Amino acid sequence: MDRIDRSILRELARDGRISNVALAERVGLSPSACLRRVQELERSGVIRGYRAVTDPARTGRGFAAYVMVGLSSHTKAAQEGFERAMAVAPEVVECHNIAGAFEYLLRVESADLADYKRFHTEVLGTRSHVNAITSYIVMGSPKDERGA
Repeated sequence: MDRIDRSILRELARDGRISNVALAERVGLSPSACLRRVQELERSGVIRGYRAVTDPARTGRGFAAYVMVGLSSHTKAAQEGFERAMAVAPEVVECHNIAGAFEYLLRVESADLADYKRFHTEVLGTRSHVNAITSYIVMGSPKDERGA
């Protein structure tokens, strides 16, 4: 990747629906050269896809929390079971296996505190091997570049 590829990625991260002509103009390429580069970034897996950025409050997910989860068992089976459960939990929008005092960091989005409590009790609280749950409630997000 060179400076132009990074510029293309930066512009696409800002606006994934930008036309190829406008993108080419912003990065200083001809439209055909720009299209070839974008296609190569897609083909090589640098660009894994495009998605819509939604407003959580307007989609009924205005409450967000980061949740640290500790497991009592550090076996492969315990981790895989936890990861499978999080993969199908619609409230979990991110699940990261991390190093440190906890095994997992989750980003959980729900309608409100009561809905989060239901998730905390009925989903996390019923998983075997979960022995620690620490919630950090998002009060505001002055910078959030996830799918910006």
